[in-house]
Amino acid sequence: MPEPSEGRAFFAQNCAACHGPAGRGDGSLSSDLNPKPTDLTVLARGNGGTFPTARALSYIWGDPTDNHLIRVMPEFGPAMADDLVPLEVDGVMTPTPRALAALLSYLESIQR
Repeated sequence: MPEPSEGRAFFAQNCAACHGPAGRGDGSLSSDLNPKPTDLTVLARGNGGTFPTARALSYIWGDPTDNHLIRVMPEFGPAMADDLVPLEVDGVMTPTPRALAALLSYLESIQR
């Protein structure tokens, strides 16, 4: 699994404008968005104290079965097509693009 520092770089470049530099949903573009960006530091709190790896992975990658009419956040799957690394998702080792695994590692590290 990549280190959180590797994911921090992707976050700063692709996510911080909306989610804020600390991931709290207060980025420079957040006031222009509806719905407002999610506070990414409390994902585990909303999931019984466990970081929701599978849910975060599918939302960031872009779940083709997601039928929500409103999706403000872009799907990042195409931007993350790189080397695959094993990532444990719900107890199953899953080949995952390294950039996505790194981002998930970073998001898990900022939970409060």
